[in-house]
Amino acid sequence: MSAQLIPVPLENRSHSQRRLPRHIGFIPDGNRRWAVQHGLSKEQGYANGIAPGLALFEACKALGIEEVSVYGFTQDNTRRPTVQAKQFRAACVAFAQEISRRGAALLVVGDERSKQFPAELAAFRTRQGEGIKVNFLVNYGWEWDLDGLKEGGLRSADVSRLDLVVRWGGGRRLSGFLPVQSVYADIFVLDALWPDFEPPHLDAALAWFGQQDRTMGG
Repeated sequence: MSAQLIPVPLENRSHSQRRLPRHIGFIPDGNRRWAVQHGLSKEQGYANGIAPGLALFEACKALGIEEVSVYGFTQDNTRRPTVQAKQFRAACVAFAQEISRRGAALLVVGDERSKQFPAELAAFRTRQGEGIKVNFLVNYGWEWDLDGLKEGGLRSADVSRLDLVVRWGGGRRLSGFLPVQSVYADIFVLDALWPDFEPPHLDAALAWFGQQDRTMGG
């Protein structure tokens, strides 16, 4: 579903009118395209995605969303030029450290054995803190995740089933985003690029979600 922004903000609707998802996944795509459009080098786009991420985190916390999962970068992304990989790793570290400071119960999900995994985030491979649960996918790969079944369970086993996935940047795909947990998730796509995030994007996704028939296959 592509976004058509809803004119009535969620804060102007009564609680009884809302059917909020318990767990939302976010795919913040379009940093490099945004940078090019603004006359910047591609790698400069990643730092411009931090402030929108913090705003989205605060919005979810204010709404009482119990759990969110956020794509940081994938194992496939690490094949990008070294200068880009360095910048998206730095952006992920800055974002993770700040939401931890702001009261997230943070779990980083990704292959910490790889040199691509930021050492600063190693402590968060076990959930740290209290408050809204945030699962941050860093050096994550769906095959890496499923390979855990050979050892008895998913490597993302501490992440619950998703109700809604919101993707920026216009892509109509999950791109390997938590394939097991996404099995019954509704997917809402925004054409806006991630650094152009605005609160009405979340309002539109949640309003649309409230209109879906959640039969879960029944």
